[in-house]
Amino acid sequence: QAQLMESGGGSVQSGGSLIVSCDVSGYTYSEYYQGWFRQSPGTEREGVAVMDPDGSTMYADSVKGRFTISRDNSKNALYLQMNSLKPEDTDMYYCAAIHRAIAMNIRQALALMSREGFGNWGQGTQVTVSS
Repeated sequence: QAQLMESGGGSVQSGGSLIVSCDVSGYTYSEYYQGWFRQSPGTEREGVAVMDPDGSTMYADSVKGRFTISRDNSKNALYLQMNSLKPEDTDMYYCAAIHRAIAMNIRQALALMSREGFGNWGQGTQVTVSS
Protein backbone atom coordinates (compact mmCIF):
# COMPACT_ATOMS: atom_id res chain seq x y z
CA GLN A 1 0.00 0.00 0.00
CA ALA A 2 1.53 3.27 -1.12
CA GLN A 3 1.85 5.84 1.64
CA LEU A 4 2.90 9.46 1.30
CA MET A 5 3.55 12.16 3.89
CA GLU A 6 4.32 15.80 3.15
CA SER A 7 6.38 18.19 5.21
CA GLY A 8 8.10 21.53 4.88
CA GLY A 9 5.24 23.90 4.24
CA GLY A 10 5.13 27.26 5.94
CA SER A 11 4.85 30.99 5.47
CA VAL A 12 7.08 33.08 3.26
CA GLN A 13 7.02 36.55 1.75
CA SER A 14 6.39 37.17 -1.90
CA GLY A 15 9.51 36.49 -3.93
CA GLY A 16 10.83 34.01 -1.41
CA SER A 17 11.57 30.31 -1.69
CA LEU A 18 10.34 27.19 0.02
CA ILE A 19 10.84 23.47 -0.44
CA VAL A 20 8.24 20.89 0.43
CA SER A 21 9.10 17.22 0.85
CA CYS A 22 7.19 14.00 0.58
CA ASP A 23 8.32 10.80 2.27
CA VAL A 24 7.00 7.81 0.37
CA SER A 25 6.77 4.14 1.22
CA GLY A 26 5.10 1.00 -0.01
CA TYR A 27 6.01 1.36 -3.65
CA THR A 28 8.89 1.57 -6.08
CA TYR A 29 9.41 4.87 -7.87
CA SER A 30 10.06 3.04 -11.12
CA GLU A 31 6.46 1.83 -11.12
CA TYR A 32 4.71 5.12 -10.35
CA TYR A 33 4.11 8.58 -11.66
CA GLN A 34 4.59 11.03 -8.78
CA GLY A 35 3.47 14.59 -8.52
CA TRP A 36 2.55 17.67 -6.57
CA PHE A 37 -0.92 19.15 -6.54
CA ARG A 38 -2.53 22.04 -4.74
CA GLN A 39 -6.05 22.69 -3.63
CA SER A 40 -8.01 24.84 -1.22
CA PRO A 41 -11.51 24.11 0.08
CA GLY A 42 -14.08 24.85 -2.57
CA THR A 43 -11.58 25.07 -5.40
CA GLU A 44 -10.52 22.66 -8.11
CA ARG A 45 -7.40 20.61 -7.63
CA GLU A 46 -4.51 21.88 -9.73
CA GLY A 47 -1.67 19.72 -10.93
CA VAL A 48 1.55 21.63 -10.22
CA ALA A 49 4.29 19.23 -11.31
CA VAL A 50 4.50 15.57 -12.24
CA MET A 51 7.44 13.23 -12.76
CA ASP A 52 7.19 9.99 -14.67
CA PRO A 53 8.98 6.77 -13.63
CA ASP A 54 11.86 7.56 -16.01
CA GLY A 55 12.37 11.03 -14.56
CA SER A 56 10.71 13.20 -17.20
CA THR A 57 8.76 16.13 -15.79
CA MET A 58 5.77 18.27 -16.63
CA TYR A 59 4.70 21.54 -15.03
CA ALA A 60 1.63 23.71 -14.90
CA ASP A 61 2.08 26.90 -16.92
CA SER A 62 1.57 28.94 -13.77
CA VAL A 63 4.73 27.55 -12.14
CA LYS A 64 7.06 26.90 -15.09
CA GLY A 65 10.48 28.38 -14.48
CA ARG A 66 9.76 28.86 -10.78
CA PHE A 67 9.08 25.37 -9.39
CA THR A 68 11.19 22.23 -9.72
CA ILE A 69 10.12 18.68 -8.91
CA SER A 70 12.79 16.18 -7.98
CA ARG A 71 13.21 12.90 -6.21
CA ASP A 72 15.85 11.16 -4.17
CA ASN A 73 15.42 7.45 -4.76
CA SER A 74 17.86 6.53 -1.98
CA LYS A 75 15.74 8.42 0.54
CA ASN A 76 12.36 7.47 -0.94
CA ALA A 77 11.53 11.14 -1.12
CA LEU A 78 9.90 13.55 -3.55
CA TYR A 79 10.53 17.28 -3.43
CA LEU A 80 9.10 20.50 -4.79
CA GLN A 81 11.46 23.46 -4.82
CA MET A 82 9.43 26.66 -5.09
CA ASN A 83 11.16 29.91 -6.02
CA SER A 84 9.86 33.40 -6.74
CA LEU A 85 6.74 32.61 -4.80
CA LYS A 86 3.63 34.71 -5.33
CA PRO A 87 0.60 35.24 -3.10
CA GLU A 88 -1.46 33.24 -5.60
CA ASP A 89 0.72 30.21 -4.82
CA THR A 90 -0.88 30.11 -1.37
CA ASP A 91 -2.58 26.77 -1.05
CA MET A 92 -2.53 23.32 0.51
CA TYR A 93 0.05 21.23 -1.32
CA TYR A 94 -0.31 17.48 -1.71
CA CYS A 95 2.00 14.83 -3.08
CA ALA A 96 0.44 11.96 -4.98
CA ALA A 97 1.36 8.84 -6.89
CA ILE A 98 -0.38 6.69 -9.46
CA HIS A 99 0.75 3.37 -10.89
CA ARG A 100 2.09 3.42 -14.41
CA ALA A 101 -0.40 0.69 -15.40
CA ILE A 102 -3.22 3.17 -14.85
CA ALA A 103 -1.82 6.14 -16.75
CA MET A 104 -0.46 5.77 -20.28
CA ASN A 105 1.75 8.83 -20.13
CA ILE A 106 2.68 11.76 -17.94
CA ARG A 107 -0.08 13.99 -19.30
CA GLN A 108 -2.72 11.38 -18.51
CA ALA A 109 -1.20 10.81 -15.08
CA LEU A 110 -1.54 14.50 -14.31
CA ALA A 111 -5.10 14.56 -15.62
CA LEU A 112 -6.17 11.49 -13.64
CA MET A 113 -4.61 12.62 -10.37
CA SER A 114 -6.32 15.99 -10.79
CA ARG A 115 -9.63 14.16 -10.43
CA GLU A 116 -11.16 12.74 -7.28
CA GLY A 117 -10.63 9.07 -6.64
CA PHE A 118 -7.37 8.51 -8.46
CA GLY A 119 -3.95 7.85 -6.99
CA ASN A 120 -2.51 7.67 -3.51
CA TRP A 121 -2.29 10.89 -1.52
CA GLY A 122 -0.60 12.48 1.43
CA GLN A 123 -2.39 14.61 3.99
CA GLY A 124 -1.11 17.91 2.61
CA THR A 125 1.06 20.75 3.83
CA GLN A 126 0.07 24.42 3.86
CA VAL A 127 2.07 27.00 1.93
CA THR A 128 1.24 30.66 2.58
CA VAL A 129 2.80 33.50 0.62
CA SER A 130 2.26 37.02 1.88
CA SER A 131 2.54 40.14 -0.23
